[in-house]
Amino acid sequence: MRQLTLDLLPESPPSLDNFVAGGNDETVAALTGWLAGALEATAFCLHGETGCGKTHLLLACGFNYIDAAANPGLDGVTADGPLAVDNVEALDAAGQIALFALFNQLRASGERLLTAAGQPPSHLALREDLRTRLGAGLIYRLQPLSDAEKAAALAAQARERALKLTPEAIDYLMRHAPRNMRALSALIVALDRYTLEHKRAVTLPLLRELLNQEATV
Repeated sequence: MRQLTLDLLPESPPSLDNFVAGGNDETVAALTGWLAGALEATAFCLHGETGCGKTHLLLACGFNYIDAAANPGLDGVTADGPLAVDNVEALDAAGQIALFALFNQLRASGERLLTAAGQPPSHLALREDLRTRLGAGLIYRLQPLSDAEKAAALAAQARERALKLTPEAIDYLMRHAPRNMRALSALIVALDRYTLEHKRAVTLPLLRELLNQEATV
């Protein structure tokens, strides 16, 4: 599939409300409680496979977001407020030292650290002192959505937009579009705009047109 144009990304930023939980209700409830101060712990770690929603939740929390894959040394990151550090396993040696220091500063000031990784802290190739700090906090696994849950979420998002999406159309999207929910949700937004602009109903030929658009900047 060719990329969608950049202006067809979802209109609303990631939030806890627009996160499709699927079988992750317990994890989302724990995170919500921790953010509200109901659970006392400096660190909260989310782990799970790519596309399960870790980045969505880190962005949704409203903390200062840092992607360790883009900034493995955590250059310029301070503990002035709560931090959300994505892809912790990508930290280099300097970044691991920095996160250990940041953790201690956050704990001393009563602030919090939300992290995400592909594996739980105990399975990450990190400094032992950092692994111990992260492992002492709250740790929850995010389960990927099943195909049935993704299809149900697409149908619900289409209904919210009064968009008539048949089971055949949903099946087509599931077979030909990226399988993560952010990309699938983007397609619903794109499809809604496309049908309005072209004054056409949703058909399989229309879906093919949309999915085959060249990316433009």
